[in-house]
This record gives sequence, structure tokens and C-alpha cells, in this order.
Amino acid sequence: MRKLKLTELNRDKVSEYKTKIKIPVVIVLDNIRSALNVGSVFRTSDAYLIDKIYLCGITAKPPHKEITKSAIGATDSVEWMYFESTKDCLDELKNGNYTILGIEQTDQSYSLNDYGISNDKKYALVFGNEVNGVSDESIPLLDAAIELPQFGTKHSLNISVCAGIVIWEFWKSMHH
Repeated sequence: MRKLKLTELNRDKVSEYKTKIKIPVVIVLDNIRSALNVGSVFRTSDAYLIDKIYLCGITAKPPHKEITKSAIGATDSVEWMYFESTKDCLDELKNGNYTILGIEQTDQSYSLNDYGISNDKKYALVFGNEVNGVSDESIPLLDAAIELPQFGTKHSLNISVCAGIVIWEFWKSMHH
């Protein structure tokens, strides 16, 4: 066994990536404090062909030094848009027939492994603030909430780790 060289990975150029068919999933970052987390979500979104990222509220926007550090160029490949208000973003997505899913622990959350992902729907996955989670103003706009099963002493995962797991599950279910 040997590790592959970067030249052997046959990665797309940004122009080629932009022409690829994306999965019908967008990411909504609801007031994310850490620009490093934002950059990580860009990088994961690039890896799994996410259609677009919506940056809301206090969430940092490219170009930003810490986003650039963790995104490693994914801000050039993944489309994004900024909204001052997460509510306004979710209203627009609802009008575009997206199923709005908060990645949040609620009294009605589905476990990620129990939620039925459909290939016939468009999804907006809402990831909340590192301390407060999905904003209170966003909760009533959700069609459902999904949480990740956890078995340790902590009650949450870092947003970039959580996003990686959820995005992977959606890609696996929707990719043909």
C-alpha cells in the first residue's frame, strides 16, 4: 500500500465542479460564531456536492482568513448567499418548496438513522449556533428536526462534525 499523491487524485477543477449535478440539499448556517466551522462546512459541502450554503446573521462570510484556512478553496466551488435574518432565508426556501430540517434536539426530533430521506424532495438543513443551537425564531419554520444519536456524557457535537455526518447521510441516500 502507498499513499496517493495529489496529482493522482484526479480532482475536478473549480470550473468542472460547477457544472456537476448537485444533490438537492442546501445548508443554512444560523448564526455560527466560528469562521473555522464555516470553512469546514464549505469543504464538506464541496466534497458531497451540496447545492448551496446560506450564511445567516453573525455567520462570517468569505473572504475571511479563518474560513479560507479551513475551506481550502471550497468557497470558490460551493455557491453561497448571505441573509441578515435566518427567518428571511427560511421563508425564501419554504417558498422554493424546500423541506426545512433543523439539526436540533427538540421534543419531536427524529433520530438521523430513523428519518426517511426522499430523493423526490429538496432539503434545507439548518445548523445552529455553537452555544444556543438553532435560533428560537427558526424553530417554528422547521418542517422537522433531526438529531444525531449520542451515547457519551456530552449533549452535542461541534457543528462542523455534526454537519459532516448529516451531509454524508444525505449524500449516501440521494446519490445515484
